[in-house]
Amino acid sequence: MNDLEYDELADSTLLAVEQAIEDADADLDYESHGGLLSISFADKSKIIINKQPPLHQLWVATKFNGHHFEWHGDKWIDNRSGAEFWQLLNDAAAKQAGKPLNLAP
Repeated sequence: MNDLEYDELADSTLLAVEQAIEDADADLDYESHGGLLSISFADKSKIIINKQPPLHQLWVATKFNGHHFEWHGDKWIDNRSGAEFWQLLNDAAAKQAGKPLNLAP
């Protein structure tokens, strides 16, 4: 993947997360700027998603741990656990929100 392809994929993913938050029936807020998306929960915890252009990765920091996602085929996959981006985001957001969430692209 070249830098332009990475930027397009990463930006479209961040926009999809923003849309999923807006569509969710949950008390979530977000701020986005410069390749960084911060999701805030009612308990004041956050999930931070940010682009890592030199590595062609998306990094996700949750209340519990951090993850580095790389594009494999047609998905962002955590390079340590093998978790898929959207599944991990839903699991982490549900834990931090204290209720099930369905964030989907």
